Amino acid sequence: MTDFEKITVPEQLPTRVLIGGELREPSGPDEVSVYNPSTGEVLASVRQSDLTDLEAAVDAAVDGFEDWSQTTPQQRSVALLKLADAIEANLDEFTALETFDIGKPRGQARGGAEESVDIIRFFAGAARCLDSVAAGDYRTGATSMVRLEPLGVVGIIIPWNYPAVIAAFKIAAAVGAGNTVVFKPSEVAPLTSLRIAELAAEIFPPGVINIITGGGSIGAAIAEHPKISMISFTGGSETGRQIAAKSSGNLKRLSMELGGKAPIVVLEDADLQAVASRLRFASFVNTGQACTAACRVLVHEDVYDQFLEIFIAEVKSIKVGDAAVEPGVDMGPMISAEHRQRVLDMLGRTGGKTLLGGGVIDRPGFFLEPTIVTDLDQQDELIQHEIFGPVVTVQKISSVEQAITFANDVPYGLSASVWTRDIKKALQVMRRLDFGQVWINDHLSSVSELPNGGFKQSGYGTDSSIDAIRHYTRTKHVWMTVD
Repeated sequence: MTDFEKITVPEQLPTRVLIGGELREPSGPDEVSVYNPSTGEVLASVRQSDLTDLEAAVDAAVDGFEDWSQTTPQQRSVALLKLADAIEANLDEFTALETFDIGKPRGQARGGAEESVDIIRFFAGAARCLDSVAAGDYRTGATSMVRLEPLGVVGIIIPWNYPAVIAAFKIAAAVGAGNTVVFKPSEVAPLTSLRIAELAAEIFPPGVINIITGGGSIGAAIAEHPKISMISFTGGSETGRQIAAKSSGNLKRLSMELGGKAPIVVLEDADLQAVASRLRFASFVNTGQACTAACRVLVHEDVYDQFLEIFIAEVKSIKVGDAAVEPGVDMGPMISAEHRQRVLDMLGRTGGKTLLGGGVIDRPGFFLEPTIVTDLDQQDELIQHEIFGPVVTVQKISSVEQAITFANDVPYGLSASVWTRDIKKALQVMRRLDFGQVWINDHLSSVSELPNGGFKQSGYGTDSSIDAIRHYTRTKHVWMTVD
C-alpha cells in the first residue's frame, strides 16, 4: 500500500472530567496507567474520580434536569446533532484514539467513530418522534391522556471494547428523552469518552452530560446512589448481577446489555465459502472482544470437514499487527496482558483440540493468535462461558434438532445466526433460537433503527431503535373530569 501513512498519538490526550459544564482534573488521588495494547507501553496516566466528583456530578445532573427536562424535542435534537457534527469533524482523532487505546485496526476504529455519529443523529430524530398518547373518553364526563416523561438522572457505565459506539447509544437516547446523565467509562480505555466530554462541554447546558472516571468502586456508588433514577450498563454478566443487586435498594430502572455466546448454525446446504468469509470478520472483529462475536460454530456433519478446510484457510489469512504503524492489519492485540492470560488459561483447561493458533505471538504488546478449537463436549468451559478473545469453537451436529439444542444450551441469549439456502428452514430454526437477535445468512450487521437486546444472562433492554429511547421515559396517566 503505497499510500499508507503511520499515525501518531495525538499531542494532547484528554484526561479531564466534565462536571456541571466544567472540564477539570479529577479529584481522586489515584492515577491509572492507560496502555497501548499494541506495544505494551503506557499511553497516558489518567487520574481517577473519587466520591467527591461523583457527588458533584450527580448534584449537577439533578440541577440540570430541572431545565433540560422542560426543553422541547426540537431543542434536544439540535444539541444532539451538534454533538454528532463535532465528532464527525474529528473523525481522524477518534480513529487514532481507539487505535492506540484499544489496538483496533484502523478500519474498525474509524467505522466505530462513523457509526457513533449515525447513532447520535438517529436519536436526534427519534427524540422528535417520541410522542405521548392522547386517549379518548373511557368514562362519561372524563377524558384521559397518557404522557411520556423523562426519568431524571441516568447513570451510565460502559466497558472498554466499543467506547464511541456504546457512549453514543446510551448518552443520545437518555439525553434525547429529556434526562441528564452521569457517565463513567472503563478505566482501562477512557480516552474516547473523555474526548466526547470536551466536545459536549461546548454544546450542552451545564449538568446535562457529566463524565467522570473511576473503577469498580465508583461504578458501585453510581448503582447505589439514591438520586440516580436509572442505570444503563453494558459489560459482563457477573458485573451486571452485582449492579442489579446494588441498584435494588432504591428500585432503579435498569437496562443491561451483558455477555454473549453467539452460535452460528451452519446447515448442510449453506454456502460454506460465504460462511467462512463472513466469520473471518465476525469471529475476530476487535480480536473477538465483542459480546456478539461469532464464537461458536455448529456445522452439519455432512459438510463439517469441508467447512473446516475453508474456514482454516480464511483464518490463516488474517493479518495480525499494530494498525498504527503496519498496513493491512485485520486483527490487533487483546486489551491487556491480564485478559490475554485469562483466555490462555481457558485454553489450557479445555478438553478440546486446538486445531489452529492458541499461542502468544512473539512481539511487544498483548497479541494472541487467531484460534480454532474442535472436538469439544457441550459442557466444556469454552462452550458454556464467554471467552472474549480470538477463539472460535467448531462443533459437529447431526441434525437441525441437535443444532437447536446445542445452540440454546448456554446461559446467554444475545445473538445467533443461521446459514442455509432454504429460507423456510431458516425461519423455522430462527423461531426456536432463544436469542434476542438472529441473523440469517449474515452475522453482526446492524442499524440504529432496529433493537439489539438479549435474553437470559445476556440482560434486558436495548440500546438501539425507538424502543431504547422509550426505555428512558416513564408513563403518566392524566385524568380530566370535564363535565
